[in-house]
Amino acid sequence: MSADAAWPTRLAFQRRDRVLEVQFDDGAMFRIPFELLRVESPSAEVQGHSPEQKRLVRDKADIDVIGAEPEGRYAIRILFSDGHDSGIFTWDYLRRLGADAPALLAAYRAKVDA
Repeated sequence: MSADAAWPTRLAFQRRDRVLEVQFDDGAMFRIPFELLRVESPSAEVQGHSPEQKRLVRDKADIDVIGAEPEGRYAIRILFSDGHDSGIFTWDYLRRLGADAPALLAAYRAKVDA
C-alpha cells in the first residue's frame, strides 16, 4: 500500500444485510456484499496463480461472514460460513471491490447464468 493511499477508519460487518461497510479517511464509504467478498476472494483458491486460472465460485448468495482477523496493519483475513478463510483482503483491494461492486457483481452473475 502506498503512503498516500486511503486508510480504513471503520469496518462493520452488517450480518442482517450481508454487507461489509468500509469507510476510508478520505470520506469514501462502500457497502460490499458478502457474496462479492467470497467470489472475489484474493486467495489462490479463487484467483489461481494467473488470470486464466481464476475459479468461478457458485451459490454464495446466502454466504455469511463468521469472523475477521487482522493481518498486520495492511489487511484482514475474512472467515466465511462455508469454511473459506484463506483470502487476505488488503485495504487497497477492499477499496477496489467497493468502488467496482455493482459492475463486478453484474459480471459475476452473468458468468453464472451463462
